[in-house]
Amino acid sequence: MDFEIPEDLKMVQRLARDFVVDELRPLERDLLGRAADLSDARSYLDAETEKRLMKTAKGIGLWGVGVPEELGGAGLGTLAQCIVEEEVAQTVVPFDFGDVTAILFECNVDQLHKYFMPVFNRDKAVYLAFLEPGQMTAEGSTVWHVALLEGAPLAIGAKKADGHYLLRGTRISLSRPSEDYFALVFAMTGPEPGAATCFLVDKGTPGFTVESGESIRGWRAASRSPLRLRFEDCRVTAEMILGREGRAYRLGQKWLPSRRIVRGARSVGVAQRLLEEAVLRAQTWQSFGQKRALQPAVQGALAEIAVDIRACRLLVYEAAWKADKGEPTRQEAAMVKLYATQMVHNVADRVAHIYGGPPYVPGLPMERMCSDAVAASATERSLESQRRVIARGIFKGLRP
Repeated sequence: MDFEIPEDLKMVQRLARDFVVDELRPLERDLLGRAADLSDARSYLDAETEKRLMKTAKGIGLWGVGVPEELGGAGLGTLAQCIVEEEVAQTVVPFDFGDVTAILFECNVDQLHKYFMPVFNRDKAVYLAFLEPGQMTAEGSTVWHVALLEGAPLAIGAKKADGHYLLRGTRISLSRPSEDYFALVFAMTGPEPGAATCFLVDKGTPGFTVESGESIRGWRAASRSPLRLRFEDCRVTAEMILGREGRAYRLGQKWLPSRRIVRGARSVGVAQRLLEEAVLRAQTWQSFGQKRALQPAVQGALAEIAVDIRACRLLVYEAAWKADKGEPTRQEAAMVKLYATQMVHNVADRVAHIYGGPPYVPGLPMERMCSDAVAASATERSLESQRRVIARGIFKGLRP
């Protein structure tokens, strides 16, 4: 049993870490805002800065870390992607080294030129339409339901008519707004559960509209608003199907486990940065005439955070190692998603205790960090589905 990261991946780790420290962290203050009312805070980098960072990332060989080499990416494995994701997650600057949703790897030749390459080169955006519209809670936050990969009927349908499909329904997307975009949406094309088809719907398609939704509050704030994608008898053709009709869930089942593992690494990176911020706070602040770092409650909180991070990192790395060996990782990915989501919440709560305030105070790095880590899919309903996946594996005799 070897817990050492291979030398070639240590080099990747150093490259990613240096990039984050030298190129990204210096941009944080401007993004968080300098004005007292944070009126100058921004969610995204300006186009010129993004192009410069993209050029630098390409120069060091880290652009498209998870994209296959035949598609122009670095073609790194799941463990390497986790190592890079952990590093880049330790900053609030939204930069992702050319991350592209893996479902688009299934594009045919024509779709590669029309959809995948423009997204990879940042000339076009893909609006991932996987969230069902939710309802506002008493606390003022919105809960969305994830309609993906569990085989349940979707609230959006695609009815065949004269050789075409008519999409009807509404989706929520947390994708970054763009001038040029298309939607990637799953829709039911049959009455039986799981009969879903993946469609690529172009901007300007009749019946397809995009609206800004209500502002996101709490940990998901970051000055963003979700996008509401409406499909009202939206007429699409068979050429706009990604993969085969009725096989959308299989696309997701093929790519989602490794995606969840990499997202778990993001939670590790966020928690590591939160620990760093908490240590600085404890060493520089006093209460009741004593440094916070000397208080037993603060020391206990820091110890719990460190243990949580270590445990989650090992869970992520083991799952990534199995994925790189070609082994099935659905149960491991479910464990990663469940534990990493709970872990980053717990870490944020403990850091809030050290700071003496809630973790969602605007203008603090921790708000943005938690916003990036805790995606809308990490609702209790989504976590419950991960528990079911784990339990089914246990009942089948798999070792937990």
